[in-house]
Amino acid sequence: MKSTDFWVLLIVPAHSSHDYGTIPYIMEGIMKYLIITGNPKQDGLCHAVTEEVKKGAEAGGAIVEILSVTNIERCHVCGTGWGTCREKHACAFGNDGFNEAQTKAHEADMLCFITPVYWGEAEESLKCFFDRLRRCEFDMPWGGQRDKKPAFSGKQVLLIASPGGSGNGMLSCLEQLDRFCRHTGAVIFDYIGINRWNNDYKKQAVFAAAKAMASGRKNGDTI
Repeated sequence: MKSTDFWVLLIVPAHSSHDYGTIPYIMEGIMKYLIITGNPKQDGLCHAVTEEVKKGAEAGGAIVEILSVTNIERCHVCGTGWGTCREKHACAFGNDGFNEAQTKAHEADMLCFITPVYWGEAEESLKCFFDRLRRCEFDMPWGGQRDKKPAFSGKQVLLIASPGGSGNGMLSCLEQLDRFCRHTGAVIFDYIGINRWNNDYKKQAVFAAAKAMASGRKNGDTI
């Protein structure tokens, strides 16, 4: 724990009927870790790996949220190719969950992108989210206040691809995620490919990577 970190213990009477509501996590030193997933299933390998990321980040002291983007639709390519995404950095069709996802991405301190693999690529709805976010934020100012910068600019991201079946397509999927990060200014913390015959030891790596990120390790740190 760093010297600047501190924690708050809230003691609530056991039989109190008072509604304490939601206590905002504003304490210095506590990071927001956002897991963005395109996995449509609530079981299976990709789901299990997502839980390992969550456990690892929490073990590192972060507040963790899992954001599913499976309901986000493809880009409408408004007008002659651009719409409000270029003019206002916002999508005209954002009510499908995109607006909320974009806001959460801006609020996060660090992230993980995790996806099952289909034909060597990320899951389709995750690609739709990436396509739309990239359009909305590609020419945002790269400085100033956090809410004025691209959502992923300067933030560390853990990339995880989880192919089922043959286990193929892992590398091409990770390369696709890498390219998105390069376009949006994200800092890639690590790449992890995990499938049905290596998941016993790769789950341990996933947990360790998420914990290291949340604990403050930076890309490029020599161990």
